[in-house]
Amino acid sequence: MSREARAHDARDGLYERLRAYEGRPAATAGRGRDPVNLPMIRHWCEAMGDAHPAYRGPDAVAPPTMLQAWTMGGLSGHEGRSEEYGELLGLLDGAGYTSVVATDCEQEYLRPLRPGDEITFDAVVESVSPRKTTKLGTGHFVTTRMDVRAGGELAGTHRFRILKYAPAARPPRSPERSERPRRPRPVINRDNAGFWEGVAAHRLLIQRCTACGTLRFPWLPGCNDCGAGEWDTVEAGGEGTVHSYVVMHHPPFPAFDPPYAVGLIELAEGVRMISNVVGVPYDKVRIGMPVRLEFRRFDEELVLPVFRAVEDGPAAGPGEGER
Repeated sequence: MSREARAHDARDGLYERLRAYEGRPAATAGRGRDPVNLPMIRHWCEAMGDAHPAYRGPDAVAPPTMLQAWTMGGLSGHEGRSEEYGELLGLLDGAGYTSVVATDCEQEYLRPLRPGDEITFDAVVESVSPRKTTKLGTGHFVTTRMDVRAGGELAGTHRFRILKYAPAARPPRSPERSERPRRPRPVINRDNAGFWEGVAAHRLLIQRCTACGTLRFPWLPGCNDCGAGEWDTVEAGGEGTVHSYVVMHHPPFPAFDPPYAVGLIELAEGVRMISNVVGVPYDKVRIGMPVRLEFRRFDEELVLPVFRAVEDGPAAGPGEGER
């Protein structure tokens, strides 16, 4: 924390008042809305593309990463939030830290959850950070720890961290700067570098497990089916269909021109990937529409795969749907 921030906290005493909430309950006697059950496990696995056999059949267990899912209150929220936690957030709101963003979570798994387990939980305010300045703005990180129990037995812990902040003022836009903002760069790491090398060469590469032959996308360090770590690649032929899609209207982002269609594309090889659907107006995209892979250069550095709609009848006019 900067010297100025420390001086600010010392003057108004806010940080000491915030720290007084450390160790106080954030939620008490919470109860999962449903017991652990196979339909939710199946939906989770389908959404995550996780086909591990441990999550199927009469002896199925829940994926460990579902730990928080069993405690969530849905759109109506939980009634078990403590008065102390509400006071803490109100104190931050009153100090001008009215915006909130989730930053990260940590989970520890102590025993597997099985269908039929009744879930209960308690949460505590574990820590409140000193005043921090981030790119989003200045505020305080608040960490809560939730203890999740099954049948009264501790099954895991979930630490969740948010930033309550005052948004930073945006610098005024320079009137003479008229060039179009560049698209965000993809995050490239050791697990997916080969995919982006293929894209740069106008090749869409899919991982293939060399132990069981399962294809997987996006790229992962190991096979979801058999757990093997060895793999090679196959090149996608480029044919696919729109499995699902959304039309982005809001919020606006620099370098993007809403509205535009973002599709979940099912490739002929059987894997799915997310990309823009181009070649037709955004309101003409349909589930089941055939598409064809192409590579588009957005600037001197960035090439991305997109999917052009393949329609019967007249071709789309120039630029239609190309967002």
